[in-house]
Amino acid sequence: MKAVQHAAHGGLEVLELVDLPDPGPGPRDVVVEVHCAALNRLDLLQREGPALLPGFRLPHVAGMDVAGVVVARGSEVDAPGLGDRVVVKAGVHCGECAACRRGEDRRCGAVQVIGGSRPGGYAERCLVPASHAFLLPDHVGFEEAATVPTTLSTAWRALIDTGRVRAGEVVVIHGPGSGVSVVGIQLAKHAGATVIVTGRSEEKLERARKLGADHVLGERDPGLVDTVRELTGGRGADLVLNHVGPALFPLSVAVLGMEGRLVHCGTTTGARVELNLPSLYHMGIQVLGAGPQGYRGFADMLAHYWEGSYEAVVDSRFPLAEAAAAQERLASGEAFGKVLLCP
Repeated sequence: MKAVQHAAHGGLEVLELVDLPDPGPGPRDVVVEVHCAALNRLDLLQREGPALLPGFRLPHVAGMDVAGVVVARGSEVDAPGLGDRVVVKAGVHCGECAACRRGEDRRCGAVQVIGGSRPGGYAERCLVPASHAFLLPDHVGFEEAATVPTTLSTAWRALIDTGRVRAGEVVVIHGPGSGVSVVGIQLAKHAGATVIVTGRSEEKLERARKLGADHVLGERDPGLVDTVRELTGGRGADLVLNHVGPALFPLSVAVLGMEGRLVHCGTTTGARVELNLPSLYHMGIQVLGAGPQGYRGFADMLAHYWEGSYEAVVDSRFPLAEAAAAQERLASGEAFGKVLLCP
């Protein structure tokens, strides 16, 4: 099979189109013929190095968000069947440790990530546990399916599970072009919240408005905090979703009202931040980290998305041989929605 891998850390030049053996399924595995794989920031970070995930090995085939057709399966697999259309959950828990036996797979110390610490979707075929290949409804195409797993899991964990957004609340979301923001805007609206989106690009802000944002504000506007106060009758936002990292932490805190929640789930702009602690405890502000979504509830989360009136946003599509150009597009910061590889 054809695949794109990198055998060293570095720039785009380390990505190579190579021939690899077709994967063979173990007893509980399926082989998915990849129709679409969505890019994620992790692809770039692990290519640049150092590796971020335990168990990462070179050479590496990236690609966490995989949608395709089952073309082979192991002897113990009853479902999915050959020819079934599926989307893949990338995080693979061991199923045997104490945490997994308690149903707390997010605490699994042996978790592996398809496209992160084991071969992923930058290939014509991808090996996955049958339990992590979820059937697609007839009305969902491969492109839409590939946009969903990581962005939906991240936004759902941040807004629904961790942030516990409620109807009538005001939610501020930064970075309108991100796949997490695209889904997050829609999740918050479905929950009955008023959504304020901040960003730098007028074009992206306008597209965020079309996705359902009630208000869009320029991130560099010196009056942004005052505007949020005006829009909320002086009380400030109830919840902020910050997947950008340290660069927007001060702004995130400043727009929150009493007992507001700042949920963060990304480090695009760095890994360290300084906070004015008095402003946190006097206001009763909660700073909440939102990690990856676990296996439990994943199917229900997908069903909610498939059955809702959500819009999948694809920025661009590239053939497998142009994986470097696809990563360059993602790294540019110009993308709105997901960048796809379509082997």
